[in-house]
Amino acid sequence: MAYKEYGHWSSDGKEYVITERKTPRHWYNYMFNDHYVGFISQVGAGDGFCQDDLATRVKLVTDRCVYVTDKENKIWHTACGLPMSAKYDHYECRHGLGYTTISYEKDGIAGEFTMFVPLEGNREHWIVKLTNKRDTPADLGLIAYAATDSDGAQERQGYNSMEGHWDASIDAIFHRVSTDFGRHRPGVTYAYMMSDHPMAGFDCRKNAFIGVYGTQQNPEALEENLGCRNSDCIVEKLCFALENACKLQPRESETFCFQIGHVMEKNEIAPMHQHLEKGAPQQLLKDVMDTRAAQMGGVTIKTPDERLNLAFNSFYKYSTNMGSRWARVRHNGYRDMCNDNECLATFNPELAWERFKWVLSFQYSNGYAPRTIKDGRIQDNNYIDCAMWITLTAHTIVMELGKKELLLEEIPFNDGTCATLFEHMRRAIEYLYNFQGENGLIKIWGGDWNDGMNMAGLEGKGTSVWLSIAWCRANKRFMELAELLGAEELIKSHREMGETMRQNIEKHGWDGKYYMAAINDDGMKIGSQESPAVKMWLNPQSWAVMAEIAPKEKLLKIFEEVDSYLECPYGTRLNRPAFTECNHRVGNFTRQPEGTLLNESVYLQPMAWKLMAECMLGRHDKLQMTLDKLLPWNHTYGETQGEPYTLYNFYATEKTGYRAGIPGQSWRTATAHCLVRAIVRYMYGLNPTMEGLKIEPCLPIGWKESSIKKEFRGCTYEIFYHQENADGSIRILVNGAPIEGNLLPYEKGKKYQVEVFC
Repeated sequence: MAYKEYGHWSSDGKEYVITERKTPRHWYNYMFNDHYVGFISQVGAGDGFCQDDLATRVKLVTDRCVYVTDKENKIWHTACGLPMSAKYDHYECRHGLGYTTISYEKDGIAGEFTMFVPLEGNREHWIVKLTNKRDTPADLGLIAYAATDSDGAQERQGYNSMEGHWDASIDAIFHRVSTDFGRHRPGVTYAYMMSDHPMAGFDCRKNAFIGVYGTQQNPEALEENLGCRNSDCIVEKLCFALENACKLQPRESETFCFQIGHVMEKNEIAPMHQHLEKGAPQQLLKDVMDTRAAQMGGVTIKTPDERLNLAFNSFYKYSTNMGSRWARVRHNGYRDMCNDNECLATFNPELAWERFKWVLSFQYSNGYAPRTIKDGRIQDNNYIDCAMWITLTAHTIVMELGKKELLLEEIPFNDGTCATLFEHMRRAIEYLYNFQGENGLIKIWGGDWNDGMNMAGLEGKGTSVWLSIAWCRANKRFMELAELLGAEELIKSHREMGETMRQNIEKHGWDGKYYMAAINDDGMKIGSQESPAVKMWLNPQSWAVMAEIAPKEKLLKIFEEVDSYLECPYGTRLNRPAFTECNHRVGNFTRQPEGTLLNESVYLQPMAWKLMAECMLGRHDKLQMTLDKLLPWNHTYGETQGEPYTLYNFYATEKTGYRAGIPGQSWRTATAHCLVRAIVRYMYGLNPTMEGLKIEPCLPIGWKESSIKKEFRGCTYEIFYHQENADGSIRILVNGAPIEGNLLPYEKGKKYQVEVFC
């Protein structure tokens, strides 16, 4: 497999520009507000949906296309580059932070199609600009089309019982659909599509526009009619198709604006035209761009790897921002939102705090936390680790902001009762500690972080070594926060709990050379030398370092085992060897093909955790290697392939044959978010404490000169690193003068120039 470039970064580093339509797979961009998320590929494919406060969802858009018809010449094409067999004179897709613009030229017509999600509302906007580059007038039609599942997915011989119409009184297409949205009981809501130009045609019925035997790339309405059929829809599959006329003189341009949205009542549709008034869509787009830039401005890096600089300073931070609100998009994962808010806090702790409070409100008052919020209800799904992440996130936010008073802020539980942030953490930590198996380790129940180990402890006897180690890390963070409140008795009891758990881990979780992952209900050891499969698991080793549960010398030896057993050209395997047969006493991951997903693949979020551990161990050379393997454009060790502006959940390994080095899904993973945190907090070593910002760096060996700019509690630090001391010593100059120790001076409103010699 040869690595190929399909685009490049824009000159200002704010966009990734795709110059070839046929990438190896759809290369997506995501856009969002608190209630709506949409994504779109370089040829217009993608979804858009809204959700209410309990994640009841309306799947408003399941695909998009813009068709341009030429009435005189009786031809048509799309404004998004499809079909692939068609030739275009020009094509370009610009993925930006909160928007995507596809530009093209074909048949003497040039166009731009921009899609974005505004900062508020259950809707998305399209802006389409057409230019006639011919020497003669052009009589065109412009049709905005969106497939939808607001009426439910279409199934052969199934029912779609909703309806759709054009209503001149509201100047829009509307769909009347059944949903529990916003009420959490059966009811009717409305989806709509509207334009800022007069309607020249419409279709609400998929069989009228696409046709019974047509496709989205070849709609029967265009093949036979070169335009919409003005179809209503009654108890058939719905769609949105809205046509505007476009007559252009030579060199003339015209801009069209469309809006697709969802409301609770039909009388709410007509007022939505205000968002299409002259200049309004462009202002909404500007607001999105300005807001996203402001939300991401807290940290900027400059390393010797220019591609890393571009990706980190744009899409990695942007993805972290989105994840802190939308987690894994297809569901609102509790642990996922906690983790992503902890990562967000490295560059925007204020926003992380506001979002984290919303996440906390779904915690149970006994301390337990659910797996996800989805389909109108809180879903536990038998997962036990979610409560552990609460304290890690809270600790980072409190330390970044330097506000111990946050610990006393009242936040509701999911039953409506309230307690302080500190009490939320205490109950979470103690709930998990008391959820012990006979060996004193925390029960795994239906899964810890590993969603695929979901059958290992359903009988209540299996335990998680990894979660017990992670609990130790969270417990230490809890004690640090308890110290801010002077809770000495609580600190004493939790110190004893921590030591007891550590001893239990050493007695029941240590495998002679490294730590196991789990023990199932039958007593089968998973991630052990005596295991029939998966004899070693990466996560417990990295978290043992992060939790500091053993002396550094022991932890370094563990990582020598990781080096020799888990490394491959594409990265560090999550585990090895793979399960080759399904084991219903372990979990779903044993059914996954070897070398993919959680079954011996290179899983990238754990590699980001490994980066943190390597920094704590001072393994500069291995840190460089792990980072090189993780990034898709770096082929020092093995050739990988993927979108160069985002990251993925895994790389397939050599056991998959043709798939080796090819990534899994992009965006819907915490890899980029954890990498952001690893770089800021561990590589550059910017450690927030109540006293101020400490510097404890461990840089990759190739970063001889690098820098980072960080906003911190109202002041700005520009920090330049010079890696030159092989003995591990560190010397710091602030505004040209040396300081004692590694705590930077702080005065709100000031700017500091810092030089670090390490």
